[in-house]
Amino acid sequence: MVETDNSLASEERLESSLRGSQERISFPTEDDQRNEEGEELQLQLTDNVNNEDLKGSIWTRGSPKRKQVHQRTHSRKKTLEYSECGKRFRQNRSLQYHQRTHTGEKPFQCSECGKRFCQNASLQYHRRAHTGEKPFECSECGKRFSQKASLQYHRRTHTGEKPFECSECGKRFSRNSNLQGHKITHTREKPFECSECGKRFSTNCYLRLHQRSHTGDKPFQCIECGKRFSRSCGLQRHKRTHTGEKPYECSVCGKRFSCSSNLRDHKRTHTGEKPFECSECGKRFTQSGALQQHKRTHKGRNFLIAPSPERDSS
Repeated sequence: MVETDNSLASEERLESSLRGSQERISFPTEDDQRNEEGEELQLQLTDNVNNEDLKGSIWTRGSPKRKQVHQRTHSRKKTLEYSECGKRFRQNRSLQYHQRTHTGEKPFQCSECGKRFCQNASLQYHRRAHTGEKPFECSECGKRFSQKASLQYHRRTHTGEKPFECSECGKRFSRNSNLQGHKITHTREKPFECSECGKRFSTNCYLRLHQRSHTGDKPFQCIECGKRFSRSCGLQRHKRTHTGEKPYECSVCGKRFSCSSNLRDHKRTHTGEKPFECSECGKRFTQSGALQQHKRTHKGRNFLIAPSPERDSS
């Protein structure tokens, strides 16, 4: 009798907990389950309910579709496949985002400048370019960023971490995009051609940067002095002439530099590495600029010892 009462009490607590949770959670209808908002909500339901028995009862009493969506959170399988390229996804929302890379659809528009984006999150990041908001701060140097990913990339300048390795030559990179661009140097493929001069490039990004040499476009402006730059990295380097910031530190002697390339050149004074070789005499140098200056000594010597034209014997 006591066991029966305990069982009934347990069932009543379960039903009461279910009713309370239904007041807090708006379950999607069968029609809503076809869209990304419904599916996203379904994936979050188990996190919103604390009672373990209640979680199981929701999914066992729910529709077969609801069970399948929930089970993906445990199996982590990618069951949704895009028919155009065969890429697979776990969530319908991710599949829809990917489809837009094929269709070119950009439904989210910035009210300030009219630029369009395929994801709402990308639009929110872009808006910070107008507001100047930079909520992510580096704990090492205090530098702030508008995107969390930018902060993560920046941290690697302090740690020296380069998690992306080229399978061909072993060279490592701090960003996957830099690795992908590097891989093309092995294939020598240059599929992107400039319509103005015919010069070809390995990536579309390099082509766009090159096209600015024809148009004179310099979209990046310094707010301190008004100087404009064709590349964002050029503007960032220039800003340090105003702030005096030197974020790149030599791990051997502690000397600091405003540019990562200057730090790279400096490190060779410790390692003795001389990667730049003169094709004329074989002499090696730590910097490309030093090699170019050295080459002029060969041109001058050749000019001085050039043979005079033959004269007539008569």
